[in-house]
Amino acid sequence: MDKIVVQVPSDLSELIPGYLKNLSKYADQLKELISAGDLAAAGRIGHNLKGSGGGYGLDEISAIGKLIEEKAHASDASAVKEALQKLNDYLSRLHVEFS
Repeated sequence: MDKIVVQVPSDLSELIPGYLKNLSKYADQLKELISAGDLAAAGRIGHNLKGSGGGYGLDEISAIGKLIEEKAHASDASAVKEALQKLNDYLSRLHVEFS
């Protein structure tokens, strides 16, 4: 798989590692919530991702978060699961470079 290289402002260099760690935790929580059928809580996580990604220079996180939120509100568990797979794929290939 190809790396996804994202240029992030260097003033975020101290914040990005913690943010990425939190994204991994969110992905784990989403998996549990989907399994439990709690799409309302999954939608709240999607909302948080939608709001936070762009602030860290990771617009794709915001886009995936929006997708999770929308599909959760539509009670489409299958689509939320697909969005989670997209999130996990993105995180596994992401390589942040500071500029």
